[in-house]
Amino acid sequence: MIARGVGIVRLVHPFPCLLDAVLTAGIGLFAGADGPTAALLGLAMFCLQASIGAVNDLADLEHDRQGKPAKPLATGLVGLPTAGLVAMAGFAAGLGLSIAIRPGLGLIGLAGLGLGYAYDLRLKSSPWSWLPFACGIGLLPVYAWFGASGDVPPALGFLVPAAVLGGAALALANQLADDERDRASGVRTTVGLLGRKRAWQLIAALHIAVAIIAILTLLGARAGIVAFGAALLSIELIAVGTELGRSPTAAGRERAWELQAIGLGCLGLAWLAGLSGAGRL
Repeated sequence: MIARGVGIVRLVHPFPCLLDAVLTAGIGLFAGADGPTAALLGLAMFCLQASIGAVNDLADLEHDRQGKPAKPLATGLVGLPTAGLVAMAGFAAGLGLSIAIRPGLGLIGLAGLGLGYAYDLRLKSSPWSWLPFACGIGLLPVYAWFGASGDVPPALGFLVPAAVLGGAALALANQLADDERDRASGVRTTVGLLGRKRAWQLIAALHIAVAIIAILTLLGARAGIVAFGAALLSIELIAVGTELGRSPTAAGRERAWELQAIGLGCLGLAWLAGLSGAGRL
């Protein structure tokens, strides 16, 4: 039973679920939500992402049996009916919580689910696999802020495009980690078309663009030294993760994209802290 429980946790892809949940709750606090509301926003995001993660493994079952045989569905540790129930439970709980927090939030949550399912079921094995990933990351701050306040401030006009660029970089970094397994199972990805070297160069260029946007907007807003310092540390973490993306091992590149994801999330929160402290939000 313990092993099956661990398999269910792995099925939903816990790292992106938890990271997105923490970011959503953190953005909600910046937007004025109280603690319980921010926690509910984070839980709703976790459930939505859990559904997308479970559907991803259901759609990839045949490929995983060849390229990733240790995954819970491929090993039989988690059965197909259980995986289907997890996906449906995440869908229902995530949308239900979203609507309970704010009725219009359910529409944004549904849009996020649509992007995630499009990636899982159609676009993951295509050169366009980065697009729903990038758009989904860009939608996250809108979901969190609207859920907390019922509005979206003009300042997010800088954050959302930067989040889309960062999301595209993360999508490519994730593909880079899975490159050998994708090639072995016949999956065509953007990294497969570009090659690892050019894909890594594109990832680095996208991260540089995000860093420039963050630094220039913080300088323009005359953000406080603490927020600016936190942003610089976050950029350094992204740089370390990007450099690690050159690793010859899949495990090293897996850690690389995780570091990049954490760094981008921290940069987003530092950016919000800087603009909030300067009275721009």
